[in-house]
Order: sequence, then C-alpha cells, then structure tokens
Amino acid sequence: MTQSDKDMNIQHLKPDCSACFGLCCVALYFSKQDGFPADKSAGTPCEQLNRQFRCAVHERLGALGLKGCRAYECFGAGQQVSQVTFHGVSWRQQPEKAEVMFKAFLIMRQLYESCWYLNEALSFHAAAPVLKELQEALSQSEAAANLPLQDLLRFDLDGYHQHISGLLRKVSLLVRTEKSRTMKIKLAPQSNGAPKDYLGKDLRKQNLRCACLRGSCLIAANLQGADLTGTDLLGADMRDADIRGANLSESLFLTQFQVNTARGDGNTKLPPSLSHPKHWA
Repeated sequence: MTQSDKDMNIQHLKPDCSACFGLCCVALYFSKQDGFPADKSAGTPCEQLNRQFRCAVHERLGALGLKGCRAYECFGAGQQVSQVTFHGVSWRQQPEKAEVMFKAFLIMRQLYESCWYLNEALSFHAAAPVLKELQEALSQSEAAANLPLQDLLRFDLDGYHQHISGLLRKVSLLVRTEKSRTMKIKLAPQSNGAPKDYLGKDLRKQNLRCACLRGSCLIAANLQGADLTGTDLLGADMRDADIRGANLSESLFLTQFQVNTARGDGNTKLPPSLSHPKHWA
C-alpha cells in the first residue's frame, strides 16, 4: 500500500464533528482534574454542549486549560455511529435510545482505532509476511463497524483485541528489524515485562531508534530533539511529553490523540497522516 493509498483509506477514520451528535461530549466520563470543563458521569451531556451538538468554548479550549477536550480523538467513530448505525437520528430525538447509542460509540471508537493501526501496518513493506492476515483483519474490522446495532453491542471486543494486538506486535518486530538493519543499529531485545515508566525522565541522550515503547509512560518526558525513527509508540502515554524538534516522521503506530497531548513545535516532524495541533503555535 502506497502513502496515497493509505491516506485515501483513512479519511473516514478522521473526526467530522459536523456529522456527529456530540457523542464524545456525552458518552464519556469527564474529570475536571484531567482537563475537562467539569466532573461529569458517562451519559450526561457536557455543560458546554449546545443544541447544535457543538462545543460552546471550542475556540477557547487552550485559554481555558481544557487539555482533555483539546486532545480527544474519536477516529471517526462519532459520525459512523450517528449517521450509519443510528441513521441520522440523535439521542435527543429518541432519548430512549441514548444509552445504547453511547455504548455503540465506545465500541466503535475501539474498532476504528484498530482500523487506523491496521491501515498503517499495511503500508509497511516489511509487513509482507503477514500481509494476508492484515488484510483479513482490516476487512473483519470494517465489517464489524457496519454491523446492525444489536450485533455491534454483542461484538467480542476482548477476543478482537487479543487477535489484533498479537498481529500488530508481529508487524512491529518485522518493521523495526528491517529499519535497524538499514540504519545499522542493534535492535533492543524483546521485552515481555510491563511497559516502561519514563515519567518525567530526560531521554534526550538515549538511543530510542527502533525501540519498543508501546504502552510506556512518557508523561512529561523530555524527548526534545530526539530521533524516534522506527520507534513503536502504540498506546504510549505522551501527555505533556516534550517533543519539540523531535523526529517522529517514521515512528510506528503514532496517533493524532497522542500528538495532541504532547508539547511540540513547528520543528517537530510527524508522519504525513498526522497534523501539527493548532495549540502548538
């Protein structure tokens, strides 16, 4: 899959708030401590959600310190549930269906995030040995996203995640092994232990190229100017990580959500499918 093919395939995995019923502002639990407007329970509309399903303070999220709102990414699950699963009928129009709509959104969000990773995996030449498995997994994921409501609610997410996670680990090892050979560096041995904790650590002098940092805690870590070529960042917590001037253009399984939570600048290099957040300016 070429980069242009990948870009075309992931267009529906990018949020379109104009086609959504503000699901992220209702379905999720909010904590003011995590950078949301106020504490609220799942299923309760945010106090800033207006009648048009828009955020009343969207243009002032940074000034108000609402990092949680600014960072959130649904991978397009909102518009899929709103327009496809529920055929354009909102939770306000049919309050009796609100609860199941919110459950469907949480499932869809996980499916669409996996679709993002699978599309990226298909773009790697080194993933050729598992190409058929990846194609089948993506087809299954897209089919699941289009299931009728009751079938979607019964979908086995645990079994799904186990399969996808194992497949993406194979891809990660294949790609990092190839890149390490190309770059003539030694690939760090596979770790079967818990994800690493780099909370607040200065990592500027560490060689992190082709490293596996999936699931690691990188909160407030100093990665300024770091080269993260070939680094697996799937699920890494990058809140307030300093990536100013860092090279993440060839990092593996990086998402817009992670980028939004980090601190970067105009010199931060990102993959073509991701964007520099406006608040970095």
